[in-house]
Amino acid sequence: QVQVVESGGGLVQAGGSLRLSCVVSGNRFSLSAMGWYRQAPGKQRELVAQTTSADSTNYADSVKGRFTISRDNTKNTMYLQMNSLKPEDTARYYCAANPMGQGGYDYWGQGTQVTVSS
Repeated sequence: QVQVVESGGGLVQAGGSLRLSCVVSGNRFSLSAMGWYRQAPGKQRELVAQTTSADSTNYADSVKGRFTISRDNTKNTMYLQMNSLKPEDTARYYCAANPMGQGGYDYWGQGTQVTVSS
C-alpha cells in the first residue's frame, strides 16, 4: 500500500512564501506521475500543478509564475514552492500519486492547510 504524506502548510501573510513537501512510500516514486491539488471551503478540488516521471510539468493558470513543482527521486519527495501568495490561495493542499505513471491518481494524502492572510 502506497502512503502519501504532505507537510509544510501554515499561516502566511499575503506576498509571502511556503514550501510544501510530499513523501511517498514504495519503490516506484521515480516512475510516478505526481500532482498537487487544493480545495477551498465550499469549492471543488482543483489541480494546482503536476509532474510526470519525465519531469514535464503543468500548472493551473492561477498559479503560473508563482508556484513551482519539483521532485527529488532520491528522497521519494515532491515539493511545491509557493511564492507571492494571495488570500485566494487559501485552501487545503493535497498530494496525489499514480505509481503507474499514466491515468488518474490512485493515492492521496490527508492534505495540509495553507492560509494566506491579507
